[in-house]
Amino acid sequence: MFPGFNFAMLSSVGRVRSGNEDYCAAVPDRGLFIVCDGMGGAAAGEVASELAANTFLTQMQAALPIPDTTEHLLNSSVQAANKAVHEHASASPGMKGMGTTLVALQLEPAAEGKPRTLWLAHVGDSRCYRLRAGDLTPMTLDHSLVQEQMTAGQLTPEQAERSPMRNIITRAIGSGPRVEPEVQELTPETGDLYLLGSDGLTRDLSDEDLADHLTTADATLESMCQSLIDAANAAGGGDNITVLLLRIEA
Repeated sequence: MFPGFNFAMLSSVGRVRSGNEDYCAAVPDRGLFIVCDGMGGAAAGEVASELAANTFLTQMQAALPIPDTTEHLLNSSVQAANKAVHEHASASPGMKGMGTTLVALQLEPAAEGKPRTLWLAHVGDSRCYRLRAGDLTPMTLDHSLVQEQMTAGQLTPEQAERSPMRNIITRAIGSGPRVEPEVQELTPETGDLYLLGSDGLTRDLSDEDLADHLTTADATLESMCQSLIDAANAAGGGDNITVLLLRIEA
């Protein structure tokens, strides 16, 4: 296991859905963490999220560690996940139209004078946040119609929250033969807390709500995950809710 971090993750079906189409996973000895939020009829969303996550993790582990090619490896792993979901949907009539979001972290230890690095990849509207010195910062922008409208100045954040089109995402794993992920290289600091979450969390809780739960004194990562899930359910629980927390400890 990599030294210097701790993590926890938790998922809930919420209060409205009959099944959980979210999927979260970690490979701690490789510093890999992922959250996917599936979509599609019947059980298609559940299949898409699990297939995408496991394909991504398998591809990432096949070639690590190669620090100078991590960005390329992340991109190729996202493409492998996309291909797996797209081909499965194409071959299975009942799975037509299925897809999933993806947000993932790859932690790399310091090596040969290079500082420790945290890589972030995402597709869709599952998010990553960083809590540093008490300040919560979104590290991703949603690939969604309302985000594009906000970026273009056509909607305010308040209008976006009320928009009937807020569920429409503009990129998803499996929706086409290829997908364009966003990949970032970050420099983590001791004490940083990173949150990966599906939109069932961020639609029911504001960024201020998230910060309040993440700054609870003496709380464990496990209790923070449970607190966030409980709060999202108390606020409506209109979708599946998934939280993964990664703390940089040394």
